[in-house]
Amino acid sequence: MRALSSRRKRTVRPLTSGPMTRLHLFDLDGTLLYGSSAPVEISRQLGLEAETVALDQAISAGKIGPPEYATRVHTLWADLTEAHVTAAFDTAPWLERIRDVWTELRRQGDYCAVVSLSPSFFVERLLGWGAHAAHGSRFPSLPFSQPVDPAGVLSAEAKVRIADRLCAEFGVTRADCVAYGDSLSDLHLFGAVPVSVAVNADRHLSGLATHSYAGKDLWEAYELVRRVR
Repeated sequence: MRALSSRRKRTVRPLTSGPMTRLHLFDLDGTLLYGSSAPVEISRQLGLEAETVALDQAISAGKIGPPEYATRVHTLWADLTEAHVTAAFDTAPWLERIRDVWTELRRQGDYCAVVSLSPSFFVERLLGWGAHAAHGSRFPSLPFSQPVDPAGVLSAEAKVRIADRLCAEFGVTRADCVAYGDSLSDLHLFGAVPVSVAVNADRHLSGLATHSYAGKDLWEAYELVRRVR
């Protein structure tokens, strides 16, 4: 069932970075979430899952870009409340042992961050699970009374810019980074860092990642790079 192969809010702890310190960068949709995305899980609470799955397929195929995607899900979510978001987060199909991995990273002096194109109001909830930083696309406050500002919607290229900012903040470099992702939105980041794990990935990352993992347990994906320094 599993296959293993090898090939804006921030919480920062007071640590002195050394040459062994690494920054682990995690995608959310399709990576930490198994076979799903934050927008799909949110839309499920509103009975609009099918509409959002279609949007996920369109952006994955490159038929629409992140700004259009964000505008269209924002329209679907006219009745969205914080209670819907909480329910979506609590019932989402998370990989197993996410918090165990992040606890271990903290124990050994590494940093972990989540960088996703999904709404920041969902992504930032992972700070409570132990992520040092969490970045997502900026949406208006709930309940929505304002449109989405395209300038606040993240892109694949933006993930690299955010990674560079986090490197500066945590006192590391790109050479110290490990990226985990699954799709087209991770392409640029995988090309910018030396170590990467394709987690349940699609064709866009084929041949690009240094390691690959298929399964439902983040610890097993982490084990592929645990001793790679």
